[in-house]
Formats: sequence, structure tokens, C-alpha cells
Amino acid sequence: MNPNPNIIYPRTGDTQTVYLKLVITKPTIEVGDFTIYNDFVNDPRDFEKNNVLYHYPINHDRLTIGKFCSIACGAKFIFNCANHTLESLSTYTFPLFFEEWDLPKSEVATAWDNKGDIVIGNDVWIGYDAIIMAGVHIGDGAIIGTRAVVTKDVEPYSIVGGVPAKEIRKRFAPDVVAKLLELKWWNWSSEKIKNHIAAIQSGNIDELLNI
Repeated sequence: MNPNPNIIYPRTGDTQTVYLKLVITKPTIEVGDFTIYNDFVNDPRDFEKNNVLYHYPINHDRLTIGKFCSIACGAKFIFNCANHTLESLSTYTFPLFFEEWDLPKSEVATAWDNKGDIVIGNDVWIGYDAIIMAGVHIGDGAIIGTRAVVTKDVEPYSIVGGVPAKEIRKRFAPDVVAKLLELKWWNWSSEKIKNHIAAIQSGNIDELLNI
């Protein structure tokens, strides 16, 4: 039997871990197959409410998460509407209170600086209580350390940690990273992945490239 990405709970008897794409309802959030979210504090099905913050429709920003990602309890994605503009002489959000100040309702979004979407690659591990800020892109295979605050893009197969997050090291040598990015095993069928899990887990990239 092949793995099934279309069930909410992938582990029998474990209601703390879900395949995330199956609990997403917002069209502005996209999650790939087999990406998991674990939450031992709240119901993991409430990911959108508890973990994707300040993600209001008025700003049209998006959260995209790839396949085979592992997202730990408490990880949060903080979007642009949490910001206060730094281009004004004041950080006070006058445009939000347009009725009070007789401002155009159409200019509400000028209350914050728009840094863009959050994009998470494939096979990314996001640690406990990590925070990903608006506009950040995280490359395939990256690891985000516990309680890191990620304010800048993260290169593929990098390990980052701290506040603000900084690169600790690369997971593999540059030539191996290049081969992995070429291989894109996460796009294989589940049957093909299952047949070659031993090579993936043991790091036998040459075997994978010769399939």
C-alpha cells in the first residue's frame, strides 16, 4: 500500500499531527502533499487561526508551503498587516481609522509596509516556536531552528537560527546541494519515493541520480 496524502491524520491514534493541506480552507494559503504540522498545545486543525497571523484579505498576500515540510508546534507566519509603515513620520496607523480622520477607505493598506508573500520550499523543517516574517522566502531543504525569527530569505539546504535568524551552516557541500535541487525527489510519485527511501535516508545521492 502506498502512502496516502489525502487523510488528515497520517499516524494511527495521533491527533496532534496532520497533513496540513487537508485542514487549509483559505484560497490564499497553498500547501503541498505530505507536509505535516504537529501541535501538542492546540488542535492542529486550527493552524490558520493560531499560526497564520495578520493574514487579512485586504492585502492579498499569500502563504505557499511546499511538499514534505515538517512544521513544529507553535511555528508562526506573520504577514504584512502586522507591520506599521516606516515611510511616514509617525508609525500610528491613521489609514486604519479612516472614519475618525476622514481618510479614503481605499488607502487602508498604506498603514503598513507591504513586503510580499511568504514562500516555503520543499522538504523544509521549521522548528518549535519559530517565526517567519512577511516577505521571506525559504529555499528547499532548509532547517529553521527553534524560536528563530526569520526576517530575511534563507538559501536552500541552509540551517539558520537565532534572533534575527542567521545562517549557521549549509547542510551539504555545494555540489551535493546542486544535485539535490536538480533531483527534486519530492516531485516523484509516492510509489517511486517509497521504493527509494533507503537511498534518500542514507544520503546515497548518486544512486538516486542514476534511477
